[in-house]
Amino acid sequence: MKKDNVIQIKSYDFAVRVVKLYKHLSQEKKEFVLSKQLLRSGTSIGANVEEAIGGQSRKDFFAKLTIAYKEARESHYWIRLLKDTDFLSDKESESLLKDIEEILKIIGSIQKTIRNKKS
Repeated sequence: MKKDNVIQIKSYDFAVRVVKLYKHLSQEKKEFVLSKQLLRSGTSIGANVEEAIGGQSRKDFFAKLTIAYKEARESHYWIRLLKDTDFLSDKESESLLKDIEEILKIIGSIQKTIRNKKS
């Protein structure tokens, strides 16, 4: 992993947090359905960022980044739902939401840059 690739680092760190949260929710709170959805979408962001980095073309890079953005939107949804159903505290959800919103902004900015270069 490159030390200066912000989205690669942040998406990986977010995935680590999501895995730990899944373990907590499934073991301590016996919540399996919503947390599994977050586990899938939250870890998929970084996986798609990695695929984008290894993309064979700009089009491939953009396509994988678009999937990462969609997975980040889905993760945002699951975090809010876990909060509003009292599986996550306000404090826990605030930190996760801050992280995922930052990831969304970074990916959105990269996408915008790519679109502007096409013009």
